[in-house]
Amino acid sequence: MPGRRAGAVTGGADGPFHDGLFPLRRERTEVAPGAVHVPGWLSARRQRQLVEACRGWARGPVPMRQTVLPGGGVMSVHTVCVGWHWQPYRYSRTADDVNGARVAEFPDWLAELGRAALVAAYGDEGGGEVGVGGYAPDTALVNFYERGARMGMHRDREERSGAPVVSLSIGDRCVFRFGNTETRGRPYTDVELASGDLFVFGGPSRFAYHGVPKVYPDTADPGTGLASGRLNITLRETGLS
Repeated sequence: MPGRRAGAVTGGADGPFHDGLFPLRRERTEVAPGAVHVPGWLSARRQRQLVEACRGWARGPVPMRQTVLPGGGVMSVHTVCVGWHWQPYRYSRTADDVNGARVAEFPDWLAELGRAALVAAYGDEGGGEVGVGGYAPDTALVNFYERGARMGMHRDREERSGAPVVSLSIGDRCVFRFGNTETRGRPYTDVELASGDLFVFGGPSRFAYHGVPKVYPDTADPGTGLASGRLNITLRETGLS
């Protein structure tokens, strides 16, 4: 479905969103082969648990920070890592670009959540080359988007594993731009991600370009424990020992 806006929007119990950009229907959608959007997958209780976990990780041992890119630019999102520390463009166990500390351990319950996400997206087979039982995420990148933050088109390619990426959204709604594997430009599909939404991409779409060109401020539900801003938690297999 390149070039058209897809995916999402009724807003669950709070009624429909009407911003004129997206259709009024929120249902499971295969955006591209191997790329699946599951609206409203996280319950409010689970979202609150994840917000509290992210707050704990943000306090350390490696604090949340804005990543400095090799050319000297600074990413507008704030990031904290679990399991493995990501910095452009590699993984390490210690945050040598922050304070040199070892990052927080990746918890078993988060890996279980990742496997449940694959079932929701792909069914019991788990999708692609990785079955549900074989999915073993060992790192999480937590990105916090304050007002005006965005993410340019990029590919998650530092991993040595082709296992799917599991993306969880909490807080403000955003435009998630999901592209192709060859270029940062068109064709791409814009999907609205709301609080509680799941997006999984693997198989032919595992190394597709993607980004967040816009976040809608003040659309978060305070009941999730996040009064403003957007949290995005991505689970990945690094393939590293």
